[in-house]
Amino acid sequence: MDCYACQLIQGQKDLPGGRVHRTQHWVVEHCTGPLGVGTLIVKPIRHCLHLWELTSQETAEMGPLLHEASQVVSKLLQPSQVYICLWSHAGWQPQHLHFVVQPSWENLKNISDKPGPYLQAAMLQTSETPNRATVEQFCEHARGVFQRNGSLTFSPLRSIRN
Repeated sequence: MDCYACQLIQGQKDLPGGRVHRTQHWVVEHCTGPLGVGTLIVKPIRHCLHLWELTSQETAEMGPLLHEASQVVSKLLQPSQVYICLWSHAGWQPQHLHFVVQPSWENLKNISDKPGPYLQAAMLQTSETPNRATVEQFCEHARGVFQRNGSLTFSPLRSIRN
């Protein structure tokens, strides 16, 4: 299949930090693009292009998993906000849907005057992907928090905040 998201799920493409978490119907991975350290991708395991095509079982897992992913990012990085948005286009063509779970801090205003989608667009224009070792460190800690059902038993990762 010529789907980048599916290729990452199946281990056919390089995924810095590896898989962070998996449920019966969803996976959590670190973003491979320029949206900063701690930006997680939450996507269905099954190739799916549209939100309305999700099964009832996939939908039942979606909300709690997005909530948990935002908690993991918040506990590890202590951002001022965690964005969650649905992305499913590339070149105006529907792609494997995925949710971006992205930490944001006020100091990112040096990248964009406006937050949210404006910040994401500015970060995408830079094409600067995060340091691989830092992503791997974050993913290791995030896996631990997911495994402990959200309990954080170590200090927040202040050293890898954006």
